[in-house]
Amino acid sequence: MKSYKLLLLTIIISFMTGQSVSKTGTTAAQFLKLGIGSRALSMGGAFTAIANDASALYWNPSGIAKIKRPQVLLDHYDWVLDIDLDFIGIVIPTPTLGTIGIALNFLHMGEMEVTTTHEPEGTNEKFISSSYVGQLSLARNLTDRFSLGISLKYIQENIYNSSAKGASIDLGTLYQTQIPGLVMGMSISNYGSKMQMLGRDLLIQAEIDPSLESDPSNINANFLTDKFDLPLIFRFGLAWTKSFSSEINTTVAIDALHPNDNTESLNIGTEVVYKDFIFIRGGWKNLFQRDSQEGLTLGVGINLKFGTSKYQLDYTYTDFGLLGSPQKLTIGLIF
Repeated sequence: MKSYKLLLLTIIISFMTGQSVSKTGTTAAQFLKLGIGSRALSMGGAFTAIANDASALYWNPSGIAKIKRPQVLLDHYDWVLDIDLDFIGIVIPTPTLGTIGIALNFLHMGEMEVTTTHEPEGTNEKFISSSYVGQLSLARNLTDRFSLGISLKYIQENIYNSSAKGASIDLGTLYQTQIPGLVMGMSISNYGSKMQMLGRDLLIQAEIDPSLESDPSNINANFLTDKFDLPLIFRFGLAWTKSFSSEINTTVAIDALHPNDNTESLNIGTEVVYKDFIFIRGGWKNLFQRDSQEGLTLGVGINLKFGTSKYQLDYTYTDFGLLGSPQKLTIGLIF
């Protein structure tokens, strides 16, 4: 009887321990999880079912099918620890193919000192680390209510003289429901190849078998690095827009996220628009995610019109807990 109780207790403890593993930090190219667009981030990242500007290239590629005029999005993220993220996206509607999108996302930081175990104070050399992704997207309205989009992405991460390369696709859909103002969206991001770090920094000189006197030394060899998955994310979102007068309307949105390298979470956000001129936004990011530092998001925006062109200026403040308060500035141009 005691053995049975001990076995049962062991199973329960093992189950609880297994459930506590969140897989955080088990994928490559973590910069792919940094959101694009001040508008989307200030709404807590609840943008899958909205996705009606050029930042849809990141959140849900099907959203660019709703864009009727060419757009350019310039996005700068002053992230944590002197790390910056810059994004440029271009969306061009065509009469036959659908809507085409092109984007470049670039994570970079300043130079750092090269240190070794023998020279921990530095070797007087400098190195840099950076990551980028190039993207080509296509989206079409299959019906007046349903849109489909796909993105092809090339990804590369660099550090000193080594790099890792990969490729992935994003898929997204948008559906305007029969309920007035209610839109449903789904997207899968970063489905693709594994990434492996390779390069000159992994080259070493080794001795195959030190126990043999005749064994040659200083044989050129390479460290074998592991291959890591990309941060796959499935998003499902709902967005509801309500006009309270001819001058004021409000959008409320919620996204459910299922990543392959963390626990499930919710993003929620809202946007209040006055005369299509002033925008006030707020939200909460990674709700219910285990050990998350992100939370409250706030933002404002303004639309400026010059002739037939429109300029959108958006700003976001994010509460990142112990890591500070990253800020993002986005400029959108509609021709």
